[in-house]
Amino acid sequence: MSKGRRKRKSGVLDATLLAFAGIAILIGLGVWQLDRKTWKENLIATLNTRLGRAPEDLPPRSSWPQLREDGQEFRRVAFPAEFLDGEEALVYTAGSPLRPDVKGPGYWVFAPARLAGGSIILVNRGFVPADRKDPAMRPEGTPRGIVDIVGVLRWPEMRNSFTPADDPKNNLWFLRDSNSIATFKKWVTAAPFYIDQEEPTPSGGWPKPGKLETHLPDNHLQYAITWFGLAFALAGVYLVWLARHVVRRN
Repeated sequence: MSKGRRKRKSGVLDATLLAFAGIAILIGLGVWQLDRKTWKENLIATLNTRLGRAPEDLPPRSSWPQLREDGQEFRRVAFPAEFLDGEEALVYTAGSPLRPDVKGPGYWVFAPARLAGGSIILVNRGFVPADRKDPAMRPEGTPRGIVDIVGVLRWPEMRNSFTPADDPKNNLWFLRDSNSIATFKKWVTAAPFYIDQEEPTPSGGWPKPGKLETHLPDNHLQYAITWFGLAFALAGVYLVWLARHVVRRN
């Protein structure tokens, strides 16, 4: 076999391997998006079911170590508690897909609440805009005495490489990590969860609690079609190139 023929044969083999590898990757991405679509649909169904139920009693203190995020998060609960006076932490937010009434940047106000038995849990009391960051701008925002709270069980968020560093010395966090907040503030709590408060709304209106609503985007079918379309296009380009290559050889 001449050197030229060996080179052409090697070129066809290399192009074929690259084309098949690209097609396999694109099909794999499409299948992954279909799997994500199923996961997202199940998640939305679970959220709708749990958020649509009437609030139940807060799990007893003795059961807290056994509670797990996958089985309990977004469960609605109701319980009496007393907020510790003058204690709060601010968590920055640019908005929330579960709180459509929160349109712009501001802060979630986290505060410790004491249960009847003395245990402490953290409560996300709601949203305040930037101009209400200072507690002095919402003097009627902290209720006194026992409050009947309705809210949703939530688990701490996980930090990633895009999360800014917290600034606890200035009482500012960028992650709803109730464990880290409680540790720095020395709020002694054994709860693995925190509460997203729905009710009651403070007399001054701030912080603003609210019901969580499921408005999660589900574009995975569109993404899957895009990846499958690219795989089909790459296969077409390869076949056209191969046909022209064969014609040139003949």
